[in-house]
Amino acid sequence: MTVKWTNQDFDVFTTPGLEERMSELIKHVRPKFEELGTTYSTYFSVKTGEEFFPHVAKHARRKVNPPIDSWVAFAPNKRGYKALPHFEIGLFKTHIFIILCSIYEAPTKKEIANSLLKNLNIFSGVPGDFYISGDHFDPNGISLSDAITDGSLEKLLERLRDVKKGEFMIGIQIPREQAVNLSAEEFATTVEETFDALLPIYKTMVNV
Repeated sequence: MTVKWTNQDFDVFTTPGLEERMSELIKHVRPKFEELGTTYSTYFSVKTGEEFFPHVAKHARRKVNPPIDSWVAFAPNKRGYKALPHFEIGLFKTHIFIILCSIYEAPTKKEIANSLLKNLNIFSGVPGDFYISGDHFDPNGISLSDAITDGSLEKLLERLRDVKKGEFMIGIQIPREQAVNLSAEEFATTVEETFDALLPIYKTMVNV
C-alpha cells in the first residue's frame, strides 16, 4: 500500500465553500480512500470469510455546507453500509480516525447493543488507549480504559439500544502532526493492527 498522508490532505477541510472543498477533496484525498478501499475490503473478506465492499463518501446530499470530514467505509454489502456495523478510515482537519461503528440508521441496533452488553469482557482485549464515542459527527470521545472503569461504556451501549439516535464508535485517532510523519508502511501497520483488535467486537456485533 502506498498511502502517505500530507498536510495538504488535512488542509482540504479548511478550504472555504462547498464546491471548492469538494474539488480539493476529490483531487487530494479521494484517490487515497479508493486505494485504502481496495486494500482493506480484501483484508476484511479474508478475515471474516464474507465479501466486503468499499464505500467512499461522496457527500452528494450536501447543498450548502462543506463536509468537515470524509471517509471510506467497509461493509459486507455492495449497495450501502450505514444500516450495518461497519469499519471506517477517515479524516478531520485535525486527525485520522480508524473505527468500527454502528450508527443510528442501523435497524438492528438493539440486537447489536444487547450482544455487546452480554459480552462486555470482549473489550478487555482491546488496547485501553482506543476511544469510544456515541456520535459520529463528534470528533471527540473518551478513552476505552476510562469508559470501562467509570461505566461509560455500558451507558453508551444502553443508549445505542434504547435511544433512536444512539450510536457507537470504537477505534483510534491519529493526530495530524503524527499522521504526516508516518511512512506508508507504518500507516498500513497501524491500520491493520487496529482492525485486528476490532474484529472480535465486530464478530460479536453480528453474532459470529
